[in-house]
Order: sequence, then structure tokens, then C-alpha cells
Amino acid sequence: MISQSSSLENLRQRLALLPGVGPKMAERLAFHILRAPEHEVQSLILAVEETRRQVIYCPICFTYTEETPCRICSDEARKNGVLCVVENPPDVDAIEKSKAFHGRYHVLHGALSPLDGVGPQELKVAELLRRIPAEDIHEVIISTDPTLSGETTATYLAEKLHTMGVRVTRIGYGLPMGGDIEYTDELTLSRALEGRREI
Repeated sequence: MISQSSSLENLRQRLALLPGVGPKMAERLAFHILRAPEHEVQSLILAVEETRRQVIYCPICFTYTEETPCRICSDEARKNGVLCVVENPPDVDAIEKSKAFHGRYHVLHGALSPLDGVGPQELKVAELLRRIPAEDIHEVIISTDPTLSGETTATYLAEKLHTMGVRVTRIGYGLPMGGDIEYTDELTLSRALEGRREI
């Protein structure tokens, strides 16, 4: 019997902190790591270390990238003047897979949640507002998740953006309430973007 303070228990606890990993999955992963060949474990460790070293925020849109600016911000073929605002970097990848949007992005890194102490200062809101005149933005598509915090964020941003004379639309509701953009299929995302509405 392995003691509760063992290195294995510590590994299980660390793995259980990962999103979507419960105690049972953490235990399976920990035992898989123990059984895996040494070279596979070392490759995993190296991949994590390299990713942490190489991946940064794009200084313009704040998605994850290894180049600065990111490939989307540096792509001259992208439609200028239209900005899609999302909560997190995986949302950019999900929308890109839909092939329905050809503008640029802005990543907030979360959503407003006063009960959790997340206000506009904790998000990339000020950076968004600065981009509007600097990049001559005429439309902002708010593509936050259809959750309470996502809706709160959308309403807050719409109020701020309307005062700047920008057209503000909300991603259409091909997305289920309570769902995450990151896990939505490409067709649903494509229809949601096409069905966006004024807010």
C-alpha cells in the first residue's frame, strides 16, 4: 500500500487539477505514466517544457502563438475592420475550423464573473477598446460562450462599443445555452456566425 504522501499520490493530485480530469481519470493517467516506457515519459516532459518556453501571447489579439504577431494578425488577406471577440484561445481555433470567419480576433482570456472576482480589469477589455480606433474597426462580433458569464460579458462590451460608434453583433444561436465554443462542431459554429445579430 502506497502512503497518501507518496510521489504517486502527488502526481494523481496534480493530474486531477487538469480541466476535465476527475479523480478516477487522474489515477488512470498516473498509472499509465508509471507503466509507459522511459522515452515516452521524457518526450512528454520535454513537450510540456518546450511549449511553456515557446508559446506566448500575441501582442495584438492575445491568442497563443510562437511567432509575433500571430499568423492571423500578420495575414494581410484577412478582412480588416471586423473583429471577433472570444473568451479564450481555443475558441479562435474552433472558429477558424468553421472557415466561416475571415476577419481578425481579440481574446479576452475569460468572462466577467463578479462573484469570482473577475471584472473588466482582469480581462483584455482595455486592449480591445484601444484597438477599435487604432485599427479602424467598424464591426465587432461578440462570440463569448452562451453562459451567464458569457452573456454578462457580451452585454457589458456592447454598451462600451456602442458609445464608440461601432456596429456590434452577437454570434447567432446555433450554439446551445451552457455550451463552450471550444467543443462545438464546425457546422454549428459556421451557422452561428452566419446568424449573428445586432445587440
